[in-house]
Amino acid sequence: MTLRPDAEAREDAAAQAIREGRTAQILEGRTALGIEFGSTRIKACLIALDDPTVVLGVGSHAWENRFEHRTWTYSLDDVWRGLQDAYAALVADVHERHGVRPDTYGAIGVSAMMHGYLAFDEADELLVPFRTWRNTTTGAAAAELTASFGLNIPLRWSIAHLHQAVLDDEPHLSRVRFVTTLAGYVHFRLTGRRVLGVGDASGMFPIDSVTGDYDADLLARYDALAADRLPARSVRDLLPEVLGAGTAAGDLTAEGAALLDPTGALRPGIRLCPPEGDAGTGMVATNAVAPRTGNVSAGTSIFAMVVLERPLEHVHHELDLVTTPAGDPVAMVHCNNGASELAAWAGLFERFAVAAGTPVAADAVYETLFREALAGEADAGGLLAYNHLAGEPIAGLTEGRPLFVRTPDSRFTLANAMRAQLYGVFGTLALGMRVLEGEGVALDRMFAHGGMFRTAGVAQRFLAGALDAPVSVGDTAAEGGAWGVAVLAAFAAEVGGAVPTPPHGGAGAPRRASEPVGPAAAATSGRDLSAYLDDRVFAHAPIDTADPDPADVAGFAAYLDRYRAGLAVEAAAVSAL
Repeated sequence: MTLRPDAEAREDAAAQAIREGRTAQILEGRTALGIEFGSTRIKACLIALDDPTVVLGVGSHAWENRFEHRTWTYSLDDVWRGLQDAYAALVADVHERHGVRPDTYGAIGVSAMMHGYLAFDEADELLVPFRTWRNTTTGAAAAELTASFGLNIPLRWSIAHLHQAVLDDEPHLSRVRFVTTLAGYVHFRLTGRRVLGVGDASGMFPIDSVTGDYDADLLARYDALAADRLPARSVRDLLPEVLGAGTAAGDLTAEGAALLDPTGALRPGIRLCPPEGDAGTGMVATNAVAPRTGNVSAGTSIFAMVVLERPLEHVHHELDLVTTPAGDPVAMVHCNNGASELAAWAGLFERFAVAAGTPVAADAVYETLFREALAGEADAGGLLAYNHLAGEPIAGLTEGRPLFVRTPDSRFTLANAMRAQLYGVFGTLALGMRVLEGEGVALDRMFAHGGMFRTAGVAQRFLAGALDAPVSVGDTAAEGGAWGVAVLAAFAAEVGGAVPTPPHGGAGAPRRASEPVGPAAAATSGRDLSAYLDDRVFAHAPIDTADPDPADVAGFAAYLDRYRAGLAVEAAAVSAL
């Protein structure tokens, strides 16, 4: 019998102690749960309060928006079925990893796609189907609001949807008592509180970054513009209360616990952080909440967020001004179309492999196609790909028609075709980022996250070429916004002095030594968010940075010139088909 060396025994003992410590953490609720409703997946992510980089479990549920009666929507039944499925998957994953099932948490955070229109009556009944950010039917309202406010109001903003209902004199308008976003709605059902994080709120109505609340002057302007056509004394009465990062945003009710976990195992009373939008959680997930930092989030849509040092000098329809979860001003380049068309092409090749009798897993298909794109010419060989499944305001398109275009002398190879598809994901985004360059906005770092960045060194490299700036990706890229809102929940627990109850000790959830409330408290804790991320979350996080390759920069610039010129073809397709 051979005895193990002392060092190996000590290592095993240390590993066992860590495992036991994590199990105790889970049972005692020294954790933070993040839930995010993305465009194609609802994700849940559990992290440790003492080290937010430690992911203790994940769960997800696939879903898709529907185009019904010319409106992009999700049903509320799908919201709850998907949430329960993602939560159950997380509990199962935690049990598989750690041998226990959590029944409480130190804090919970909810995040979702920003913007859109969820309107409820006084009985909290939905008045019209959820109108998501993807709808582009608010052109008249957005134009009138932009002219009245003196700043760009995009088509997808909640106030544009509300004002379009005013302009169209929609029958439901007289019964509206509350308007919110998807994250705000889910949070309300879980806690009973009609609140919203400042980042998500900034996609509903313009925010005054000094007060961290809706812009009072613009509220008054809108009330004058809408005259007596709103069923409220002021539009403010229809909007959620605005809260900054770290602020107490309510506790999980018994009804909310049953909605999240129909098995009855989850205990009520858990503190929730302010619900946030996917833009804000993406900024947190990439440590891009300080001035001169930015991030790109790629999914069904793609957008860039750049934290500003100073106000922009001009109004640009390509840019909208939102905020970080701490309330700092951000220029946002939002494109309605992201990686969905790329996914459709990958699905085509996946099916080809099945038809050929050699099935290939979806991840392997992506890996193969992305690696092939690296062998393509820097300008994609003269090929063009438009990913416009929906309308694209930056490109001047009210509807989308995905196109793949080539000329007789272009080089039609698989490598060039895949590089063109990847470039196409970044095409409209690059048009908007060129506007920021014209404003003299400077960047120290740009982070990227989203599933397309999981294949190392491909999409990241091409994005660096498109932006002519270094692009970093961290280990948290795959978990994205679900991890980001879990971090916001952990931050709120720390700011609020979370003191979890012992396991099964009493009725409920973690107690707090203090509960910061109100705009002043929110602003104070919000200013600490950047320091919390630097010191507690990203201090030792591994980051991979790709510097722009001069050949890629020149090649993408040539591609973008063709892309701009070819928008006339895209517009003709929308008109003809």
